[in-house]
Amino acid sequence: MAESAKGEQGEADTMNTVAVLGAGTMGHGIAQVCAAAGYQTRLFDTTSELVDKGLTRVRANLDKGVARGKVTEEAREATVGKLEGVSDLASAVAGADMVIEAIPEKLELKQSVFKQVAEACDTPPIYATNTSSLSVDRIAEGLPTPERVIGTHFFNPVHIMKLLELIVGPRTDDAVLQQVLAFGARIGKETIVVKDFPGFATSRLGLVIGLEAIRMVEQGVASAEDIDKAMTLGYGFPMGPLKLTDLVGLDVRLHIAEYLSRELPDAAHFTPPELLKSMVAEGKLGRKSGQGFYNWD
Repeated sequence: MAESAKGEQGEADTMNTVAVLGAGTMGHGIAQVCAAAGYQTRLFDTTSELVDKGLTRVRANLDKGVARGKVTEEAREATVGKLEGVSDLASAVAGADMVIEAIPEKLELKQSVFKQVAEACDTPPIYATNTSSLSVDRIAEGLPTPERVIGTHFFNPVHIMKLLELIVGPRTDDAVLQQVLAFGARIGKETIVVKDFPGFATSRLGLVIGLEAIRMVEQGVASAEDIDKAMTLGYGFPMGPLKLTDLVGLDVRLHIAEYLSRELPDAAHFTPPELLKSMVAEGKLGRKSGQGFYNWD
């Protein structure tokens, strides 16, 4: 797309301050890459304990990078110096040029948080949602400036994965897209631009492969390890679909599958397998619970 080419050529980035809402799996990683790129970055969560946990994970990532020779000690200290933890929402978003939400995948929750941000900001920021499947336009409902809402779908682990999927809603201003394309270039990501359609590009394609792999386990076609090996060695996937499901979270995959099976026409292939539903009900959520298709203990 012409927009992508323009952004990749390095259009001027005028943003200085980024607020990241949610210090969990995705949020701490997003905050890390923003701070590493030189943005004044505020990492928010609802309690100081959650904020501290997120900051600790950032420091652990950086220490591991230094140990492996991927990050210099100077870069580690510069990143930490740009990062601030905040447990008060109004303080987190005050004066921010862009606010990135990385909170649970619930439409009403995302709408509510962005409305709180709008009330706290004198000047409307760019509202960036890390949703992996929800409608950007619906997330923008009720905001005084819906044209400033855009999807910024990051991938886990954020500090390693190179892709940033940008989702443009029907009301998203092109100037906002251009600014976020420049942001993507500055944080070292390759960007793609997709329209606001259920599942976007990555979730829709990745999920259908993951669900079919789960059905194969359910039917006894092969073990999880052998199905993953088939895709990594036979098709060149960097990671098998079942191990990836464990990393993403089985509960997250189930939620997206239920959403897409409702929202897309002729979407029987997105119907969640019974095995996926039963594993989530048993608390087998993947790496974050210690058990999924693999044992992560």
